[in-house]
Amino acid sequence: MKTDKLFYRIFLLEPNLVAELIPGLPPDCRFDYFAPVLKERERRLDGLLMPLGDDPSLPLVFLEAQMQRDPGFYRRFFAQVFLYLEQYEVTRPWRGLLLFPRRTLNFGEEDPYRGVLATQVERFYLEDLIPLEELTPNLALLRLLVLSEEEAPEKARQLLAQGGTEREFERRLDLVESIMVSKFPNLSLEAIREMLDITQVRVQDTQFYKDVLQKTQGQVESDLVLRQLTRRCGELSEDQRQRVKDLSAPQREALAEALLEFGGMGDFEAWLAGLA
Repeated sequence: MKTDKLFYRIFLLEPNLVAELIPGLPPDCRFDYFAPVLKERERRLDGLLMPLGDDPSLPLVFLEAQMQRDPGFYRRFFAQVFLYLEQYEVTRPWRGLLLFPRRTLNFGEEDPYRGVLATQVERFYLEDLIPLEELTPNLALLRLLVLSEEEAPEKARQLLAQGGTEREFERRLDLVESIMVSKFPNLSLEAIREMLDITQVRVQDTQFYKDVLQKTQGQVESDLVLRQLTRRCGELSEDQRQRVKDLSAPQREALAEALLEFGGMGDFEAWLAGLA
């Protein structure tokens, strides 16, 4: 699983996480997440969090997760930010949120950007979370990304054992499984679920259970896609909603990525027409 896609899922399913990472944002503020294309050189931002609602003081948040050294990172990031501000004639404030695994990695020369790094950009180093005990579920989720393979399973089980509603547990399980799949790419999903102690009842080995589980997961994914489509394209007709629900798992995944570039209902209808 690509890192940018994984972070897309995290910030989509846990929208309050951005307020935990950027000081000063209201804890109940909501954002839409998409990846706009910048013209001329066809650059693409990894993630842009667009405030939902009418409060003009809430900033755009340019989100980048860089998990490996990249000596050209800072110059590329700021070039993309200011190109976006110019191209889209932005009038509201903006902030940057950079997620790095460790402080020792080289992300390029900081001196040309030191002023803006100090005032408008929050750099969050995931390694700082490792020794901490009292973490919110969202931060504990991010910590899984940098824990060792020996530590991660136990911390993942502790995270899943925390209280919450059934919907919160399902959302958290989805993200924990996604992270563990990326951390243990050679293990099957069944092996990862055994590692997480999710196989409490062996009825899960029956084909009936697998069919029900697949249907449930498909419904959750469809609901997420429908919510994002409504935000981006407007209210969908009943026929359009049903067509989304009838998509296969690969088609849902393709739509989830494609809708990041939709500008309106016409783009969605053209995408549906392309399925024929």
